[in-house]
Amino acid sequence: MQAVVPICAFDVNPTGIATPCRDANPELTGPKEGGYRWIHLDLDQPALANWLPAQLPPLAAAALLAAETRPRCDLVDGGIIVNLRAVNLNPGADPEDMTSLRIWLNSGLIVTVRRRKVWAVDAIRERLSQGTGPKSASAFLVDLVQRLTGRIEQVSLDLEEQTDGVEDRMMDNPHGLSPLIAPIRQSVIKLRRFVGPQRDALTRLASPEMEPIEKSARPHLREIANRTMRTVEELDAMRERLIAIQDHIDVQHSIAISRNGYVLSVVAAIFLPLGFLTGLFGVNVGGMPGINSPYAFVILTGSSLLIGLLLYAVFRWTKWL
Repeated sequence: MQAVVPICAFDVNPTGIATPCRDANPELTGPKEGGYRWIHLDLDQPALANWLPAQLPPLAAAALLAAETRPRCDLVDGGIIVNLRAVNLNPGADPEDMTSLRIWLNSGLIVTVRRRKVWAVDAIRERLSQGTGPKSASAFLVDLVQRLTGRIEQVSLDLEEQTDGVEDRMMDNPHGLSPLIAPIRQSVIKLRRFVGPQRDALTRLASPEMEPIEKSARPHLREIANRTMRTVEELDAMRERLIAIQDHIDVQHSIAISRNGYVLSVVAAIFLPLGFLTGLFGVNVGGMPGINSPYAFVILTGSSLLIGLLLYAVFRWTKWL
């Protein structure tokens, strides 16, 4: 069987002292002296598809190897499968294009699998590389989801600031805001798509039925789930605000079109009889009055001006203008 080389692997004793595990094909078992083993894997390794099913229960291996995932939390064969999403902070990527992190956990083992780099995981790896880290698998999970949630909250706050900016500009000048609203709405929708199920997964993770999770870790997980719920509510509020802003812009645009169309209609109504009059006197047939009079053009021009002013006065009196 082809060797599987983890991105990183550590054995952590009950006091939090971390020791790197540099073996290829490391055993998916906890340290004999207690503590836990963490193994972080890249999903794109070809050998992983055969190696994981030989090491873990079938359902757990299938969940870690799944091509597409959504946030979830389930008890499987004495352990917990947790699928979470992290904001994508990789260079050139949009944060709302969230990357998947698959986790298998029991009291002595943590296996994490990802395809793209997850910065929250990388921060824990740096901490363990310095020799210390979370003292238990439950503490590791709390640290991880806290970092994931903090980064999601930051992206949500950035989107909220952008929404506030668009809302402030709308009060001054709503024209030209539509191109700014579309990308914000798209980001909010993408983020909300995964943060909602993630809230449910974290809420279940903190429940008493998740026995591999230590009792002392559950209050922290409940608090993180509450923070995630608050983020979901903020995203929902942003979505509604952006819809309201777009509706306001559309209404203002419709009002402007209606007003301009109305003005053009009134102008056309004023010039319609004048056009008829000048057209009538422009025909080249015999018998037209004023042909031989030197004052005919002045009289026609004055009459046209008088008719125009009279029509304008009538429109003002009837409050059409």
